[in-house]
Amino acid sequence: GGGGGAAMAEGEALVSVDYEVSGKVQGVFFRKYTQGEAKRLGLVGWVQNTSHGTVQGQIQGPAARVRELQEWLRKTGSPQSRISRAEFSNEKNIKALEHKEFQIVK
Repeated sequence: GGGGGAAMAEGEALVSVDYEVSGKVQGVFFRKYTQGEAKRLGLVGWVQNTSHGTVQGQIQGPAARVRELQEWLRKTGSPQSRISRAEFSNEKNIKALEHKEFQIVK
């Protein structure tokens, strides 16, 4: 919580953020849709199912695009999913992308 007060003129600043989505998010092609949305936005990172029924991963890319995927993870998801909560953590600025693409981790 709380704004960082960073100048928003830097529209192409790269950020990295971890996420975990709870709800009915396994067995509904959530990972496939997340990967598709990330690729559409030009983001990299990964997504995987956890043993306790959530989906987690990391997103990296331009801040504005990362925000769009965060909104998507919070509200949209795959057509059959029902999202109860999306949590984001470890947000930080990065100098370069640490992933080549957006992967589904088994």
